[in-house]
Amino acid sequence: MSATTRSWRRALDAARPERLGTVTSVRGLGVEVAGLDAAVGDRVRIDAGSARSVDAEIVAIDGSSARCMPLGRVDGITARARVRHGGAPLQVPTGRALLGRVLDGLGRPIDGKGPLGPGTSSVSLDHDAPSIMDRQRIDRQLGLGVRVLDTMTPVGTGQRLGLFAGSGVGKSSLMSMVARGSTADVTVIALVGERGREVREFLEDDLGPDGLARSVVVVATSDQPAMARLRSAFVATRIAESFRDDALDVVLMMDSLTRVAMAQREIGLSAGEPPATRGYPPSTFSVLARLLERAGTGPTGSITGLYTVLVDGDDHNEPIADAARGILDGHVVLDRALAIRGHFPAVDVLGSISRVVSKITSPTQRQDAVTLRSVLAARRSANDLIDIGAYRPGANPLVDAALAHEAAISGFLTQRMDDLTASDDSWRQLAALTTDFGGLTP
Repeated sequence: MSATTRSWRRALDAARPERLGTVTSVRGLGVEVAGLDAAVGDRVRIDAGSARSVDAEIVAIDGSSARCMPLGRVDGITARARVRHGGAPLQVPTGRALLGRVLDGLGRPIDGKGPLGPGTSSVSLDHDAPSIMDRQRIDRQLGLGVRVLDTMTPVGTGQRLGLFAGSGVGKSSLMSMVARGSTADVTVIALVGERGREVREFLEDDLGPDGLARSVVVVATSDQPAMARLRSAFVATRIAESFRDDALDVVLMMDSLTRVAMAQREIGLSAGEPPATRGYPPSTFSVLARLLERAGTGPTGSITGLYTVLVDGDDHNEPIADAARGILDGHVVLDRALAIRGHFPAVDVLGSISRVVSKITSPTQRQDAVTLRSVLAARRSANDLIDIGAYRPGANPLVDAALAHEAAISGFLTQRMDDLTASDDSWRQLAALTTDFGGLTP
């Protein structure tokens, strides 16, 4: 674009009439605006006194009144405050210059490293999921560097997997291992509704300089407005999509999907939606589907999505967990009882499943995994007898194998955070372990 064209565009923008409205009320999380010609999804700027303004997004229209959800604090907003139309929708930075950077929920840098470099460009936040006929089939495994995931719930390139767990069982630590150990080209991490205290610890201790160097981190802490938390999930997804469009394999990790749903619940209820299951309005489930469907394979690259789901009171059938399971391509369950025993990662192998395992593994690999699952299942079913000393050796060969090789099985399923194992090595270790069982056939 020539300098003359840019000058003409600036002149036209300056001459264009402003679209103005006024605040009629501020209730709860929302702001009612009258007299503004706008549509759902448009951005506005609200005067908040003392030369301060608050950005907001229109979430509902009722006649001549618009319901806005602020992206910042509502302090200082009064009735009859002026509201200006914000113009273009939210723009998201993209490009390889984002690697190693930490952004807020609106895509602005917050890591103290200065503005984003010249290698970035801006794209609209809105983006359609790939057409169903343009998606490549999932036919190869993506190594994550974690033995129990790479063998017992193998992840395909472009798969979407949920990590289901209560609080404090090691989800963030497991995510940091994947960020450092995966074979993907780029990692995009969204920390939605995270505690502010834990963000820097995650970046410096868990992720580390090496993990951050190949990652883009988007953060919206729990004290930020619901709209900022919700937008952070879509900003991270849009950044991942831009890398996929460059024919790269991306891992998108989001912690957590539940907090995205909670943010949408706040927005929906403030916009006047009726509460449904456990207070979640109907829009919550459509937003989850729209967000999750944007991950996956494309015509060239791929987005492998790993989404943590906080199960309320360890109830794995609560509404968000149930809805997520129905959309995702598999789930990994983290067990609090294992975490209490110091078993890390605390993956419940028998409760976890990958829906694409038959497409990305060989028959021999699947047989080895099934053999170990059968031994673990037999051991679990005989727990009560073993605990009271009533089990007799020889009664069940699978239980005998579990007891004889208990230390080896535990050693295979557990892993230090700094011990990253290539997927090929993990499969070889599993094959050696099942061979030691003495040719058991489930």
